[in-house]
Amino acid sequence: MIDLDKIKNLPPDVKKDFMKMYIRYGDKKKESLIKNDFMAFVKHCWPDFIEGQHHKTIAEKFNKISTGELKRVIINMPPRHTKSEFASFLLPAWMIGRNPKLKIIQTTHTGELAIRFGGAITGRGADLLIIDDPHSEQDAMNADSLERAYEWYTSGPRQRLQPGGTIVLVMTRWRTKDLTGKLLRAQSETRADQWDVIEFPAIMPSGEPVWP
Repeated sequence: MIDLDKIKNLPPDVKKDFMKMYIRYGDKKKESLIKNDFMAFVKHCWPDFIEGQHHKTIAEKFNKISTGELKRVIINMPPRHTKSEFASFLLPAWMIGRNPKLKIIQTTHTGELAIRFGGAITGRGADLLIIDDPHSEQDAMNADSLERAYEWYTSGPRQRLQPGGTIVLVMTRWRTKDLTGKLLRAQSETRADQWDVIEFPAIMPSGEPVWP
């Protein structure tokens, strides 16, 4: 803590220099916090952001991804709960800020979003692979579409992952045979990816919504 009374008693020129250094120190401290804490970055970039408990849980996982502590993360949550804002906009921006040389591939189920979030992936490798809602609501009702999504994942995005790379899958679950379900069942296979899973139901066991 700074003793304000002592600062008041400093000569004007010394006090001026001290305040400049103090402000610079505050800026550096804030910059360090934003660089090393995902939620701090979110609040800095999005001043009107309203924080929920599920946001805190996701932010903690993203912090662990940034340090290499987590390599495979699945986040299941309902529509309109800040999935795409976190996973497809803020996470890659934050990760690039930490490491400008990071190679990121982002992909999703619709062409419009795929173009906005990452475009074609042919010939590219990824240190961080982000999959945002691999199933549309309509496709989730079709067993063949679900199977095609899994084949697309295994033969496409998954093959683009660099050695030591990280995968983040964020999606709404519509059926048990969706991409999340298939990946979790595949965990029993030899050398299969092992996933850290976070699940947020629309309605909590208490009867309250996870995000009113």
